Amino acid sequence: MFDYAEAAVEAAQAAGARYADARVMDRRHESMDARNGEIEGMTQDSSVGIGVRALIGSGWGFFATADLDLETVRAAGRRAAEIARASASVPGDDLELVPVEVRQDHWENEVVEDPLSVPLGEKADLMAAATRTMREHGADVALAGYDIWDTTKWLVSSDGHRIDQRIRECGAHMNATAVGETETQRRSYPGIRGQYGTRGWELVREIDLEGNAARIAEEARALLTAPQCPSHDATDLIIGSEQMALQIHESVGHAVELDRILGWEAAFAGTSWLDLSQLGTLRFGSDLMNVTADATLPGALGSFGYDDEGTPAHPVDIVRGGIWVGALSGRDSAALAGLDSSGGAVRGDGYNRLPMVRMTNVGLLPGESSLEDMIAATEDGILVDTNRSWSIDDKRLNFQFGCEIGWEIKNGKRGRMIRNPTYTGIGPRFWASLDMLGNESEWTFWGTPNCGKGQPGQVGHTGHPAVPCRFRGVRVGVRS
Repeated sequence: MFDYAEAAVEAAQAAGARYADARVMDRRHESMDARNGEIEGMTQDSSVGIGVRALIGSGWGFFATADLDLETVRAAGRRAAEIARASASVPGDDLELVPVEVRQDHWENEVVEDPLSVPLGEKADLMAAATRTMREHGADVALAGYDIWDTTKWLVSSDGHRIDQRIRECGAHMNATAVGETETQRRSYPGIRGQYGTRGWELVREIDLEGNAARIAEEARALLTAPQCPSHDATDLIIGSEQMALQIHESVGHAVELDRILGWEAAFAGTSWLDLSQLGTLRFGSDLMNVTADATLPGALGSFGYDDEGTPAHPVDIVRGGIWVGALSGRDSAALAGLDSSGGAVRGDGYNRLPMVRMTNVGLLPGESSLEDMIAATEDGILVDTNRSWSIDDKRLNFQFGCEIGWEIKNGKRGRMIRNPTYTGIGPRFWASLDMLGNESEWTFWGTPNCGKGQPGQVGHTGHPAVPCRFRGVRVGVRS
């Protein structure tokens, strides 16, 4: 496969590109869905092809093909250069790239049990059994499913990179829906999207779908008669780690994507409220807020050896002690922003998509408290977990989240279950109210396998390490 990538890069250079790279990608995907004790559907697909980038002046060109023969890939390299030349006809300074150490390397993530080697019958039995158990314990609709991705990449660049990677990912999800006279309630496990990582089938075994199915169904049924979440203009809010993962994703992760900050990208998630002139000085949150983007975390869904520009995976400080100190970047965006190096956050969803800035594992570092400590320290508050809905403006600033389940906290004890809990806030004000953080034993690497970005749309796999957190003075519930 390296031969094809090298031929494409050489052709792009011969056509005038001052920089070029090519990625051959071979991806297999398998998924299965069960409903109410029966297998409802299954997908097995694969794709293979090559994508070529070329840089001329101020413009990138990109061209992809699924035909892997030497003449076709050379033509793809020339076409990428032609597109770059056309792009550069728009006036602008030459686009620079920050330097990166040139590597020739192989990388793959650790897998204990190859998920594609597990018999289909065994996987089907697990999904069907989980949904049957949910039905037996009160669910009107019970769903479960899994996804597996097995991706091999070969990268060659005109700088001299020659890197191949194999990344295997998998995970599973389930949810139970209970139908009442006037509304429905849903409980999901392990979270709204399930749990996914750069791991093998051992991850699915560990989350134990069938062992949690009865509880999930019973909670969905109980929510139908639980009292409505009370409304408070300002109360103590404890958020479980699964909901914290989405809070981080939406109000931090997208906001610190450097292409959004620079105004290059606005699709799906808008731009960003952050101003580069404030990098290193802006207070994003309380002193307890420490956020990193770290693609080296073993087993997390946003982990890899090298990004799609050949930058080695490495941790990047995003927020340190509440101060905004870093961004998700690539070689071109980092150069334009005056940064010394790339954040190693450029990836493309498949061979036929232009690599762009994507989240890696954007997560909150743990503290020294625990969920039980937070409950004990709260006289009057609300505990919420498992996302149900989300809304955030196109600057990633004002937000509202709904959760599947909540509990009242009274006098340091967990009280009655409540339904339809919601909360709202403004990013930096909300994060400034963070005053308690869960500890390392509660640190979970949540995986988000469906982050959308770009036009044409791309689906990114991101990770979000998170712990339970307490925030003070948060608006909860529906305003009357």
